Amino acid sequence: MTESSTLRTTLDDGALLVELNRPEKRNAFDGALQGELLRVFTDAAHEREVRGVILTAAGEAFSAGGDLSRFERAWGQAEFRAHSHELTRLISSIERLEKPVIAAIGGLATGAGTQLALSCDLRLASENARFVFREGIIGLIPSHGGCARLVKLVGLARARDIVLGGQDLDADEAYRHGLVTEIVPHEKLLDEAKERLRFILERAPQAYGLSKRLLHLSASVDVESGLFAESLAQSLLIGTEDHREGVRAARERRAPSFTGR
Repeated sequence: MTESSTLRTTLDDGALLVELNRPEKRNAFDGALQGELLRVFTDAAHEREVRGVILTAAGEAFSAGGDLSRFERAWGQAEFRAHSHELTRLISSIERLEKPVIAAIGGLATGAGTQLALSCDLRLASENARFVFREGIIGLIPSHGGCARLVKLVGLARARDIVLGGQDLDADEAYRHGLVTEIVPHEKLLDEAKERLRFILERAPQAYGLSKRLLHLSASVDVESGLFAESLAQSLLIGTEDHREGVRAARERRAPSFTGR
């Protein structure tokens, strides 16, 4: 287990639990939290002992997005864009990570905190979860994928309802709109996330990683390009030891033992 002033991590049997740890600031992003979280996800991509990630938060909020002090500076426009790109890079790194990432959302998610959750593969929410799209109140828009990612995830009509309608979404409304995968009892949130990750990790790691990247790609390209990318990925997987092990296990009617090779 490692712990800093802004982040806690625990690795248990391949599952990396990452906990935002600024509860007094509703887990809002400052420079330290942003940098540490990017380092954790970058390292997770390279560390073989990390097989999957659960992202959660201490306290009553998942994340309130950017710390308000970030918006009180006298920014130059180009300077702000460069700073903003760094946060976008963090959020996008979760989508590029070729390992399972599950968000366990037990409270408020707003601003970049919402994008952090939406970039995860699956999103489990407790009945205490709440999604808030209030950027317009401070004269801004949902960014870091707040418009583009949302449209691809839930469709244009529902994205309009969410962003332009301006209403807060409780767990039930978030589920109805497709923002969360499942609602679970608050006290069982982490247990359910761990069980879901355990089930996912029964799959071959390379097959999972490429499926994740292909699904992300397919939201942005035409069908022919998607089919070509699928063909390339399948041609790589057909030569892996995990594929051969999967076929052997199916014939022998046993659970496969995958190695990621």
